[in-house]
Amino acid sequence: MPPQHHGTVPSTPSKPQHGVAATTFAVLLRHRDTLAAATVRVVSLTALAGLLMTATVFALSWPLFTHMRNERIRYHHLEDPYSHDHSDLGLVALWTLPLYLLLLGVGSAALQNVCSRAVAAHVQGSSRTHGSPTTARSTRLRPIVTTYVLRGLIVWTLPLLAFELTRRLTSNVLDTPLPLARGSWPYTLVSASPAAAACLAVLLRLALALAPAAASSGLSPREALRRSWSLTTKTRVGAVRVLATALPLAALTAAVIRLATQLALPLRPLLRDLLEEATGNDFAAYYAGILAPVIVGILTAATLTFPVTATALACLHERLRSDAARTR
Repeated sequence: MPPQHHGTVPSTPSKPQHGVAATTFAVLLRHRDTLAAATVRVVSLTALAGLLMTATVFALSWPLFTHMRNERIRYHHLEDPYSHDHSDLGLVALWTLPLYLLLLGVGSAALQNVCSRAVAAHVQGSSRTHGSPTTARSTRLRPIVTTYVLRGLIVWTLPLLAFELTRRLTSNVLDTPLPLARGSWPYTLVSASPAAAACLAVLLRLALALAPAAASSGLSPREALRRSWSLTTKTRVGAVRVLATALPLAALTAAVIRLATQLALPLRPLLRDLLEEATGNDFAAYYAGILAPVIVGILTAATLTFPVTATALACLHERLRSDAARTR
């Protein structure tokens, strides 16, 4: 019996042995029609929802834009320079940011689910008999979205707290003296805490990079986070593979966002002129013009790079999981 058992083992991991990059491109090529259709559908729905949300935020913030416009007119009549205060708009953006992050999380979860199913179909060989990853077992989006939310809370809570603590302890408030003496050791340590917390957040983000792919395989959010941590940190090979996969993908995404944003810069004056002529409020048109190229850059990156990223991380998860199972 033992010889027969060992004789059947190589047939299962034969596909993962081709490597993460080769498997990723094989999945993208084999299931290109399904992945392309899912990407267009998800990005289009996310863009539409984001546009409606942005229009709602601008409508609710219209009194602020009107106040800015009236103040500029008043200062113009007084022949005084006017520098508008955008702190209130910053608060609006801060309070609405979680809604946009949740929207991006839902869209990312939907694409991650499709990409993970395509990888599972490829690895298990079911694509030969069924021909489409849609025949693989579908996972509900709620655990994947919850995984994104929990990962974000774990990764970014500490840097935000460190930044707020540093702001309170090292910033002047009007004529109030600094709580910590400038140049002292406590001042230096507190000033460096945001950078240290950001470095820790990057490391945590890398350690939990495989969590959405693990959740797409049917695990609960807590189990998905635990599996990603285990696969990444328990062995040096796992950490190196995650780093080697995540860094080029992050650089590619940043490059696409940057290039698409630069190419979309002509939209800024065009949209600003149209909105100013339609509404008569130059401040609302100004901020809408600023947002337009950024939105184009994000949507372009979501369309071109996120399917590659999600597929690569799903392939890496399958590879590390199968390697860990063989070593037990």
